[in-house]
Amino acid sequence: MKEKTRTVLFWFILIQPFLDLYWFYNGKLADVLPFTLPTIIRILAVFVIFCMFFSQKQNWQKLGQEKWLIVYLALLIVYSILHLIHVRHFNSVNPNDYNYSIVSEIFYLIRMVLPLLVIFFTKELEFTREQFRHVIEGISGLFSFTIVISNLFVISLRSYETGFISANIFEWFVNPNIGYSHMASKGFFNFANMVSAVLFMLVPLMLYFMFSHFNWKTITLNVVQALAMIELGTKVALIGLIGGIIAGILLYVFHLYIVKDVKKNGKAIVVALLMEAGTLAIIPFGPAIQRYNYEKYLAQQSDNSLTQAKEELAEGLKKYPSGQKRKEFLTNFIGEHYQDYALNKKFVTKSYPYKYDPEFWLKIMNEPGTSRMQNRHVEKAMLDQVIKTNNNKLDKVFGISYTRETNIFNLERDFTSQVYSLGWVGMLLFIGPYVVIMLYALIKWLINKQLRTYLISSMLLSIAFMLLAAFLSGNVMDFLTASFILAFVEGGMLGEIKKED
Repeated sequence: MKEKTRTVLFWFILIQPFLDLYWFYNGKLADVLPFTLPTIIRILAVFVIFCMFFSQKQNWQKLGQEKWLIVYLALLIVYSILHLIHVRHFNSVNPNDYNYSIVSEIFYLIRMVLPLLVIFFTKELEFTREQFRHVIEGISGLFSFTIVISNLFVISLRSYETGFISANIFEWFVNPNIGYSHMASKGFFNFANMVSAVLFMLVPLMLYFMFSHFNWKTITLNVVQALAMIELGTKVALIGLIGGIIAGILLYVFHLYIVKDVKKNGKAIVVALLMEAGTLAIIPFGPAIQRYNYEKYLAQQSDNSLTQAKEELAEGLKKYPSGQKRKEFLTNFIGEHYQDYALNKKFVTKSYPYKYDPEFWLKIMNEPGTSRMQNRHVEKAMLDQVIKTNNNKLDKVFGISYTRETNIFNLERDFTSQVYSLGWVGMLLFIGPYVVIMLYALIKWLINKQLRTYLISSMLLSIAFMLLAAFLSGNVMDFLTASFILAFVEGGMLGEIKKED
């Protein structure tokens, strides 16, 4: 039964890229059931794995011996009940209460537990190194080849905005006027940031496989993944690729000359260096740099072209210093001029509608263009305003609910995002374990020489990259594709520590 359970988990993790296809979350497929089809499949799959694993009596007995795990599960249950009680009552300027739904909130809490279970199952099922390699290479290949091939045939979805790209990578070099949003490719996947984070996480592991299993297969997988990360056009993918290759080479050199547990592989180093050089040669033509330059230009233009609007605003505020007339003036002014201030339309009209709180948007409009165009800054400001309106100190402890937060806007900074949705206690209980496991492994790695294997080091670096990407770009820890893959790597690392310790 253990082998069968391991096989089910193996294939379950391997199909995660398929479960992240864009059409599952948008269009008719997204509306077939009350919740998205991939989430239902994942819940059922983890339930099956749970039943298979605990169908063995010795596993129940082993669980009974893990007192800390029982305490942790009890804390999760108690917290979840208190969280649901707390978020039921909420004061807001929005009459629809940001579409809060207790059913959706319960569903979210269940979702957040699933990857934590996968960590446990992966550790206990003791995957072989070969099985681990097949899963990681498979995930990398599915994401990367999809992005690269769809880009080549100009059928990829855009990383930014909706629709399909207008040009493939070859056109980047001959047509400088394409525009970054028409260039950046995410294949057929749902969130470019999430895919970027996963590929960033896989860089050290894929380099590990290339250095330890140098052949055309590992070379191809690494090169295609690098190309996919360039084509994604996100900052995380680009910085992750450049920094990840350097870190991966340094890690290999550390194990070659300091730990002395690997053989010299000059060819692999040459390939890695060529990948780095190729990346640096391509990026000036790529979407990530274009986007940076465009946003910088737009912010400057916005500030320079606001003279007339600012005069109109100043006159109106002077004429209507307070009261209902002031609110009406501001509401009309913002509706007419928010685009002049380079404000995100979705933020102003849907996330935190200006008609309910024009004073908030006045404050944002008075900020410099560079601040107004930083999505994370505005997202955080909106959430802070919502919490201020609710005026409940327990929001810091139990959060305002994931449902409300996402209906305002997903804050593109994990850990902080979960503090808003779940509160500090919820963030520590649901997200904290990923960090704790990494720190636990790092401490074991430092104090136990036997654990300083090249694989465990690569796993540690990989996990650190994913958590860094989650903090920098967001849209990772709440998304099961990324969190399941992270959970599998963390569980695999714990299994390796268990073997070597």
